[in-house]
Amino acid sequence: MGVVTKRSSMTFFSDSTSHYSHRVRIVLAEKGVTVDLIETDANHPPEELSELNPYNSLPTLVDRELVLYESKVMMEYLDERFPHPPLLPVYPVARAESRLLIHRIERDWCQLVDSILTTRSDNVIKKSTKELKDGITAIAPIFAEKPFFMSDEFTLVDCCIAPILWRLPSLGIDIRSSKQTKPLLAYMDELFARDSFQESLSEQEREMRS
Repeated sequence: MGVVTKRSSMTFFSDSTSHYSHRVRIVLAEKGVTVDLIETDANHPPEELSELNPYNSLPTLVDRELVLYESKVMMEYLDERFPHPPLLPVYPVARAESRLLIHRIERDWCQLVDSILTTRSDNVIKKSTKELKDGITAIAPIFAEKPFFMSDEFTLVDCCIAPILWRLPSLGIDIRSSKQTKPLLAYMDELFARDSFQESLSEQEREMRS
C-alpha cells in the first residue's frame, strides 16, 4: 500500500462519462462541497491515481489521508461528513431500505448499462437495451405516489437513478409519453431541473442530451 500525501482539500478523480462518477458528483453538488475535480480518462489514468488507489479505478475520492474508491461508500461518507441536507433517512429501517434499493438498482439497471457500453456483441446490446427499457417502464407508475423514488425527499437513491435516466437517449432508449410513463417523465424533468444535477454535469454528459 502506497503512502498517501496529505492534502489541504478534497479531491475527486472523475470519469466525465461514467454514471458511477456522475452519482458522486451529484452528491457533492447537493451538499455544496468544494472539491478539486480532476477529470480523468479511464484508459489513461494519471500516475498519481495508481499511488492512491490499489485498483487504479474511477471514481476515486481523496479527503486528506482518506482514499475511497467505491461510489456507494463515497456517497454515504459525504452524507455523514456533510449532514445537510441529509440524503439518507434518519431511522435505521428506512436507511436499510434505501441501501437495498441502491443495491437493486445496481443489480437490475447498472449492470445492464455497463453491458450496453462495454460489450461488442450486437445481440447482447439489444437484449440489455430491451431489459433496461422494460425495467424502467415497468416501475414508471410508482412515481405518481411520491415526488422522488419511493420517498418524499431527494435521497441517495435518486442520485443513483438520475445518471442512468439522463443517459437513456445515448443508450438507444426512448421512453415515449403514455399514461403509464407520464409519472416517470415528470420525475425525470424534476430531477434534471435541480440545481445540483445541472451543476454535476460534465461537458460530455451535456452532449448526451444535446
